Amino acid sequence: MAGGRERRERTQRPWSVYRANTFELSSEMIGLALAGNSQDPDEPVLEFSVACTELATPALERKPNSFVAVSCTTPPQAFWTKHAQTEVIEGTSNPMFLSSIAFFQDCNINPQTQVKLAVYDVKDRSQGTMYMLGSALFAVKELLQEKSHRLELELRSAENQRVGKVTVTAWQMEDRADHRMSVRSLPESINGRTVLPVDESLTESMGVRIKYASLCKDSLLRSVFGGTMSRMYRFPTTDGKHLRVLEQMAESVLSLNIPRQFVKLLLEEDAARVCELEELGELSPCWENLRQQIVSQYQSITLAYQETLSDLSNYRGPSFKASNLKADKKLEFMPTNLHVQRMRVQDELGFEHTYDVITIGAPAAHCQGFKSGGLRKLIQKFEEAKKHALSSSQSIVYIPQDIIRAKEIIAHINTLKTQVNYYAERLSRAAKDRSASGLERTLAILTDKTHQLVTVCDCKLLASAIQALNAARPEYIASKASPTTEPEQVVLRNDQDTLLAKWSGRNSRSSLHVDWHEEEWEKVWVNVDKSLECIIQRVDKLLQKERRPSSSSLDCTQHDLQGGSSKKGEEKRRAFWINPGSLSQDSLSSEPPPPSSSLPPYSSSSPALSSSARPPSPEQENYGSPSAEEAYPGEWSEALYPLLTTLTECVAMMTDKAKKSMVFLLMQDSAPTIAMDVSLQYRRDVVFCQTLTALICGFIIKLRNCLRDNGFLRQLYTIGLLAQFESLLSTYGEELAMLEDMSIGVMDLRNVTFKVTQATGSSAPDMLPIITGNRDGFNVRIPLPGSMFDALPREIQSGMLLRVQPVHFNVGINEQQTLAEKFGDTSLQEIINVESLSRLNSYYEQFKEVLPEDCLPRSRSQTCLPELLRFLGQNVNARKNKNVDILWQAAEICRRLNGVRFTSCKSAKDRTAMSVTLEQCLILQHEHGMAPQVFTQALDCMRSVGTREGVIQKNLSGLLPVRDLRLDPSLMYSLPLLALSPNLLVVWIFLSVAYFLAKVRCS
Repeated sequence: MAGGRERRERTQRPWSVYRANTFELSSEMIGLALAGNSQDPDEPVLEFSVACTELATPALERKPNSFVAVSCTTPPQAFWTKHAQTEVIEGTSNPMFLSSIAFFQDCNINPQTQVKLAVYDVKDRSQGTMYMLGSALFAVKELLQEKSHRLELELRSAENQRVGKVTVTAWQMEDRADHRMSVRSLPESINGRTVLPVDESLTESMGVRIKYASLCKDSLLRSVFGGTMSRMYRFPTTDGKHLRVLEQMAESVLSLNIPRQFVKLLLEEDAARVCELEELGELSPCWENLRQQIVSQYQSITLAYQETLSDLSNYRGPSFKASNLKADKKLEFMPTNLHVQRMRVQDELGFEHTYDVITIGAPAAHCQGFKSGGLRKLIQKFEEAKKHALSSSQSIVYIPQDIIRAKEIIAHINTLKTQVNYYAERLSRAAKDRSASGLERTLAILTDKTHQLVTVCDCKLLASAIQALNAARPEYIASKASPTTEPEQVVLRNDQDTLLAKWSGRNSRSSLHVDWHEEEWEKVWVNVDKSLECIIQRVDKLLQKERRPSSSSLDCTQHDLQGGSSKKGEEKRRAFWINPGSLSQDSLSSEPPPPSSSLPPYSSSSPALSSSARPPSPEQENYGSPSAEEAYPGEWSEALYPLLTTLTECVAMMTDKAKKSMVFLLMQDSAPTIAMDVSLQYRRDVVFCQTLTALICGFIIKLRNCLRDNGFLRQLYTIGLLAQFESLLSTYGEELAMLEDMSIGVMDLRNVTFKVTQATGSSAPDMLPIITGNRDGFNVRIPLPGSMFDALPREIQSGMLLRVQPVHFNVGINEQQTLAEKFGDTSLQEIINVESLSRLNSYYEQFKEVLPEDCLPRSRSQTCLPELLRFLGQNVNARKNKNVDILWQAAEICRRLNGVRFTSCKSAKDRTAMSVTLEQCLILQHEHGMAPQVFTQALDCMRSVGTREGVIQKNLSGLLPVRDLRLDPSLMYSLPLLALSPNLLVVWIFLSVAYFLAKVRCS
């Protein structure tokens, strides 16, 4: 009983506090201990901490600034491989290092692996001068077999002199060994009882339930992120315990995948715009010249997009884009240094906490330069040039609201036309199947969509645009019925030297009203309404006859006539029926139909009549006549087909004319400044693509981490996702223009929506996001595996569009910002911060209105969110130089509001590393109780040996595409010396070739 109680107490303790077991491990158990943990794939297979004592230096008056470099080799490998190193601890002979040495599953170590610890003394950190004090060697097997898993080794110098001691302490051995024994190494039977093996498929389902998702092993994250780097730390807490911290950093394949999709969409959009302009038909010479200029500009930008798409498609290098490639024309749509930075904290109670930040070089058009400023200044110049051009032009001037409305009308027309045609086809199928319920249900939807389309087309802006398009034809003659006995005719002819049409006739242009044109356009959309009314009447009559077969045809006819005469506004809105097949798109028949019927005749191409054996009588040629039903009893599809044909043809004529008029309106608006417009749009596309890529990465990792957080999911589909961008750009020189670019790119994210779908397969390409839409609005579809998709709430599963609320705070912190604060202008930074503060407050107000407080994550902070927002507002309005409190408070508010964090500077290297590591240490101290006395050492540890150092090394060490095979410049320094000795030259050539091959292999 005592043994059982002791075992039960031991299993309740968190695994992170165990250092060793008290019994000696067998070789089988050692192998299990090094096999890794299937439940936590990011857990190292071996982790140990290092401490040194009694370090001696040749200069007795100076204490060493030491660090430990760890190398390993596994037989039969005959050379040492550097694995990791600790941080530098200055001015002590007894350093205790906070960074632990971790071997993960991909290290492939075994009990025979030899580990070498080399202790170095750094004389000058700025110059990088150092020398090795001494080294020690041990085998992994020795550490695992030691009862306490603790080794004390003597450090020996190159002269084999004792220079101190190094202590190696292994962590978390017992829990892993017990877990491996319980899961994999149990025998099939114990004391005669059968033991069932654990089904490994349960591991995957359990992986959905846990809050933490591995960057390396999770099926969704693994398809998006790669090249993961990991570092381990052990930080003491205020209560004498330890925090286990796993720091990770990964690249994203979306750095290349998203730009490819985005440029392809832009190419399709601009190509479609050229087709729309070319389909306007014949225009007068002045308008034709303008159209050709606009088409020429779009064609040139289309060629640029085609070249960019070709470069991106042919690119075979890594998806990571180094900072020295940020001005590369071929890769300008790719974000610079895009990474996800993750910190995973496990406290003494075993609770997991994960903090993610997306780091990215400031989204900007580096390839296009910054001599003329960034997007904010260029947009301001463009608007001023446009006002000047329109004020001096003789063409019609449209206000910005008209331009926005015109784009909306085009989008609505395209969508509703497709829907009307779709439901007309479904109505025809329902009639063919003689499904009364399907007929009623589909007719209701068709009626609603058609009424929406008519409502969109019934607007004054559309009527005036149609009039302008008609007036732009080479010769346009308008006739107006005059109440006087003498008819009046006004002829409108386009002058070749001006954009304004000249009116000739008795009256001036001002005396001619536009009533005739409005009536002419009204005939078009009224025809659609009347066609729909005919279909409704016919369906009602078919259903009535189906339900009451004894009803006489005469009663039905009278019912139709009464129903048709009782329609609201019948006398005011007469039907001007036309035959779309026999008339041109720009001409309308103003002759009213025969008084015997208010319905159009059959089209000559209608198969319902051409296929009949006997020709119909004249009475049967009217839609309002019930004779068709009598001639073809029970044939619903033949009775509805001509009506549906007429409806779709009238809808096609109306939408075609409306869309052309809106395209012409947009052409009028863009004509004076088309060259500047296209150039500005290209720059905006480049910046937006980089920002969008980062946003998609942040959305995916946030969604995966919070897949079981019902509060976050409810917040997501109710008020959208908060995306907080933090930038450290100065407001001086080129970085001021970069800040202008980035602020517009972040603002444009308001036009982005997300939609979560179920992945069609389990492979990585099946789970990559898909972008649709155009510049007016992009939608990103996020495929999830079936098990993850099933965990989502019904609202998200049904395809609800998820919005984004972006905010952007900037504080310059480098020496250039000092110049800007003393001699320059910081107004842009102040404007950006004030605008973002307003949007952040608005987002929180929306949250309070519709969501409870328990949707938000818990925090140990004593400051509530309203107080944090108030402090942030005070700092934003304080006009204090380099007020980094703005960044810290905005970051904490974002985390407390379930937001996604983004951090950037010019290249996402030095300043970004400083910001991210400082944020991580602040989180450890405020949220997890890290001891304050080790704050500075922990910060220096993360900055010197953490994953952010890996970003700097990747940008400096040439881990670039294989096509970049330049030699290291340091190899060229010794060329003058080598020329003096042929033997040295041969050695240098041999080493250079070896370096070259190693570089290619690393790439």
